[in-house]
Amino acid sequence: MTRPHADAGFRELEHTADWAIEVWAPTWAGLLEQAARGMYALLRLQVDPTATAPRALHVRAADAESLLVDFLSELLFWLETDRVAGTTFHLQATPTEVRGTLQVAPVQRLEKEIKAVTYHNLRVQHDASGWRAVVTFDV
Repeated sequence: MTRPHADAGFRELEHTADWAIEVWAPTWAGLLEQAARGMYALLRLQVDPTATAPRALHVRAADAESLLVDFLSELLFWLETDRVAGTTFHLQATPTEVRGTLQVAPVQRLEKEIKAVTYHNLRVQHDASGWRAVVTFDV
């Protein structure tokens, strides 16, 4: 997997049936944030940035792959039940736990839907330059 030159970011990957993104960041918390931003970009999500509110988040899992899936699934749950999405992320994270506060804003427009975050082709890697992952979404 090649990494684009920016320190942190995401990009959509070609996938035959579902959607997939590659994400990268120097820190684990940064990777989680980039994964969330990538997921929101796939949804072509627009929020009302003038109506943000803080929301606490705490997710635990057995390993980094499970935490990434559970974290993104929690954000999808917020989107589906409360129609809010994260705009600003203040996270403290290890590969098995993330906690923090997100500024969330009401969703104004959502062009596409994601059914679930999957374990299909899920890869999380860590090396001297930071973290990277590939995440596939069931649409």
